[in-house]
Amino acid sequence: MSDSDHRSKNLGPNTQLVRAGYDPFDYHGFINPPTVRASTVLFPNAAAMETHSQKYTYATRGTPTTDALCDAVNALEGAAGTILVPSGLAAVTLAFLAYLSPGDHVLIVDSVYGNVRHFCDTMLKRFGVEVEYYDPSVGAAIETLFKPNTRLVHLEAPGSNTFEMQDVPAIAAVAHRHDAVVTMDNAWATPLYFRPLDFGVDISIQASTKYPAGHSDILLGTVSANAEHWKRLRQANGALGICGAADDAYQVLRGLRTMGVRLERHQSGALEIARWLEARSEVARVLHPALPSFPGHDIWKRDFKGASGVFSFVLAVARKDEFKAKAQSFLDGLSLFGLGYSWGGFSSLALHVDLEERRILQAPDEGPVLRLHIGLEDVADLKADLAKGFAALQ
Repeated sequence: MSDSDHRSKNLGPNTQLVRAGYDPFDYHGFINPPTVRASTVLFPNAAAMETHSQKYTYATRGTPTTDALCDAVNALEGAAGTILVPSGLAAVTLAFLAYLSPGDHVLIVDSVYGNVRHFCDTMLKRFGVEVEYYDPSVGAAIETLFKPNTRLVHLEAPGSNTFEMQDVPAIAAVAHRHDAVVTMDNAWATPLYFRPLDFGVDISIQASTKYPAGHSDILLGTVSANAEHWKRLRQANGALGICGAADDAYQVLRGLRTMGVRLERHQSGALEIARWLEARSEVARVLHPALPSFPGHDIWKRDFKGASGVFSFVLAVARKDEFKAKAQSFLDGLSLFGLGYSWGGFSSLALHVDLEERRILQAPDEGPVLRLHIGLEDVADLKADLAKGFAALQ
C-alpha cells in the first residue's frame, strides 16, 4: 500500500469525495481533470503500436477523464477495478453477461429493479440461462435454492419501490460456499453509506445517473469488482465494447465532489417527511428502512451508515378497484413534486408503483404504493405540497 493509499483510508468521507481519483498537479494544477474526447490514440512508432506499450491505446479502453472517475470510484468502493457504462441498467446487464453462460442457474432478488427483471426474463432466458427469483428476506436460507449449476446471486438492498432489506453478508457467505458470484445494485445507499465489497459482495453496481451525478442530466453506470473477479469483468467489457463517454464521466466526477453534503440533505428531508407521513390518517404504512417501524430496520441499522432520499408509502384506500384512481388523484394534486422516473437529482419526484411483475412478494393490500424522492427543496414546502395531494383525495 502506498503512502497516498494509506492517507486516503484515514480521510473522512467528504474529504475522500473531494480528493478521490485525480491529482491537480498531474495537469498543471487545474483543480478539475480535463475532458479528453477521443477515439483514436496515436503511437510514436510501429513497435509501440504492435506491443501496446503505452498507457492509452484506444478510447474504449479508457482516457484520462474516464480513468479519473474510475480511480475515484475504486477508492470509494474499495475495488480492484471499475468499468464505466452508459446507464445503471447497462451496469447490471454487463455484470450478468460477464459471469453467466448457457445452462447456468441464477438467483435474482424478487424486489429487483423492473428493467433488470425484463432483461432476465427475455435476454438471459433466450441465452439459455435459468432464472429464479427469491424472497429478499431469505437470508442464509437461500442455500435451499442453490443448484449444482447456480453461478450468480444478485442482490438489491433496499429493494426497488418497497425497500425490503437483505442480509448481505449471510447471502454472500452461502453463495461463496457454492462458488457463485455475488452482484449487488447499491444505487440507493451509494458507497458512502454502504460498501458492498466489505460485506462479501464480489461486484458492486451503481447507477451514477442518480446521486453521484445528482442533477438529473447524465446517464452513467459503474461496475466495480474485487481482485478475484476484476480480470473477467474487464475482459467481458472489452469484448462487448461498452464504455462511458468522457463528457459524462467529467460531469459525474464533478457531482461526486458534493455528493456527501447532498446526501445528508436528502436523508434528513426524507426522514422528516417519512415520520410526518406515518402520523397521517391517509397513510397505511411508510416503507423506509431507517424507520424503526420498518421490518428490515435492524439489518439497515446494523450494516448501513445512512439512508438516501427515496422511499415509499402505502395510501390507505378501502376498495381495491379504487387504488389506481386514488393514486392518480393524489399525484395530480401535487405541484412541487414532479411526476417522473429515476431519482437522485435535486428536485423531488413522485410516482405510482407497479408491483404486478413480482413472483414471490405480495404487494401491499391496504392501498396503492406511492414512491417519493425527496430533493433539496425546503421540507416545509414539500409537506405542504403533499398535503395538497391528500386534499385532492377528497
